[in-house]
Amino acid sequence: MSVPRRTRAGQSALRGALLACVLAAAPGAIASHATAAKGDAAVPPDVVARLERLDCSRVDATDVREVLARAPAPRIVLLQGSVPLVTMEPFAQFLIGMGYPEARHADPRDGGHSYNSFADSAALAGALAFDYEDTGLAPMLIGHSQGGALAIRVLHELAGAFHDTLHVVDPATGATLPRTTIVDPHTHRPRPVVGLRVAYAAAIATGWLPRVLLGQWTMLSRLRTIPDTVSEFTGFDVPNDPIAGTLLGISPYRASGDAQVRSVVLPAGYGHIGLPRTAHLARNPRAREYVETWTESSTAQPPGDAANVAHAADIWHSVKRHWCLQARQLLVGPAS
Repeated sequence: MSVPRRTRAGQSALRGALLACVLAAAPGAIASHATAAKGDAAVPPDVVARLERLDCSRVDATDVREVLARAPAPRIVLLQGSVPLVTMEPFAQFLIGMGYPEARHADPRDGGHSYNSFADSAALAGALAFDYEDTGLAPMLIGHSQGGALAIRVLHELAGAFHDTLHVVDPATGATLPRTTIVDPHTHRPRPVVGLRVAYAAAIATGWLPRVLLGQWTMLSRLRTIPDTVSEFTGFDVPNDPIAGTLLGISPYRASGDAQVRSVVLPAGYGHIGLPRTAHLARNPRAREYVETWTESSTAQPPGDAANVAHAADIWHSVKRHWCLQARQLLVGPAS
């Protein structure tokens, strides 16, 4: 049953004060809030113990199935291209097939998996803040083409590049709430939406040429510069991509501060429009094994029948790592 917008906004406006009281009431309150917010049962102690021992940089299929799938998961926002002949739905099915909870990358408003890339970046930033306050887990952004540009713009929004303040937005209703702060579920203190850091972001085949054609002038100088409002960012480019505008070469992404930023050049045979088509990789045994065991130091060659496996494996590795790190921080506590 849906909650009327006015009622939800009133409830959310009280969330900050109530959450501060709850979190201060007893040890483990952060984890209790995160599970209760989603209606989940408490995570079993044996799962928490295994999570504490996991090497988050080497999470295998068994770890995903037996540990991470039983722990809270960060929200992932999948942003489609400007002309979505192929939306991010196939990529969502890839994530689901690999074991990521479907509900954590479904749009709370309509259940869809692929977000419009012409959405309001300030509103999206406010919705990410709402989710972080609600769960204690920093969200992730993955965008294709124009969707990658929106992901990067959201990072700049959170850095205060366009607005001094950002309002919290209820993602289930789209309602803008009358506050520009949240109660941080880890520090228990109020903090502004501006400055919030997401865990991971990726831009797939996002180039300067569409920014010119779409009149997105404010992003031209920012497109390849990643602010500190993300912990890890990876940009994927296809050489000689006429849509993204890489015919004259590829400019690498760079960090403006201490964000971990990587630039990855995909195989020349990859096509711009079809890059989100990755659902088949979770069903193909050879491709799935390659994806599940891939690390940044991997030397194994991908199977020949695994189109788009290069960026899919790279992204899944990062998603698993941040899922593991955040679930552990929430349930176990910060690493000593």
